[in-house]
Amino acid sequence: MRGLERYLRMEKFPHIWCPGCGNGIVLGSLLRAIKKLDLNQDRAVIVGGIGCSSRAVGYLDFNTLHTTHGRALAYATGIKMARPELNVIVITGDGDATAIGGNHFIHAARRNIDLTVLLFNNNIYGMTGGQFSPMTPVHKKATTAPYGVIEPNFDIAELARVAGASYVGRSTTYHSGLLSELIVEGIKNRGFSLIEAITACPTAYGRRNSMKGGLEMLLWQKENAVLVQKAEKMDSNELAGKIIIGRLHSQASPEYTAVYQQLVDGISQKTGGGMIAPLKGT
Repeated sequence: MRGLERYLRMEKFPHIWCPGCGNGIVLGSLLRAIKKLDLNQDRAVIVGGIGCSSRAVGYLDFNTLHTTHGRALAYATGIKMARPELNVIVITGDGDATAIGGNHFIHAARRNIDLTVLLFNNNIYGMTGGQFSPMTPVHKKATTAPYGVIEPNFDIAELARVAGASYVGRSTTYHSGLLSELIVEGIKNRGFSLIEAITACPTAYGRRNSMKGGLEMLLWQKENAVLVQKAEKMDSNELAGKIIIGRLHSQASPEYTAVYQQLVDGISQKTGGGMIAPLKGT
């Protein structure tokens, strides 16, 4: 974190993450991206939900908001609608974003509202005891699935793309440099951006799934991640069980707050800036 202290509330340290947890690496990648973009701290808002990942909000010296479980995107949407000129970044976890927050996630992506979502995917509810999440892989164990999960897990990157997100990227904590580059691209994108960060939870996930400690989980990421450019030349058998990383989707499309402002301006011109006539029957 050397050189990044000005972005941190140093009085909040030491952090509360477990030994071997990858969340600090994700946080470092975010801060290096913010430094590269030279974002004005007073014109950036960072919103978190509930969970290990969202604890990061407490360490960041920005305009920050720690919200209720699964509702980070709802709060962030309100902030962006009120102040569209601000950079709004959402920090969330796999359980927070895809379970109770799943509906908000789908519709924020569908609207293509200008939010950058950094999703910490550690495949588990780490803070609340190790229950399986919608992104726990099939057959992996959790406190609520001692014999292994039988439900197929989300591919959150693909879900974001088909819902309407204009930028989607994925990396791992082993590939932290790439992760930082993807965050830069996501913040620069004018629309809904998802950056999925594969991170290690040795305490609640790894030890139940024969992955030992944080170092072993980092090495697993190294061995099982494939850059998207390389993956395009591999067949389905070669890609079985692999994680495709890099810029997965980028397509310019109308951004929600800009379209909304156009609507307001159009109505204002028609009414001369006066009140909008009530709908018939009201």
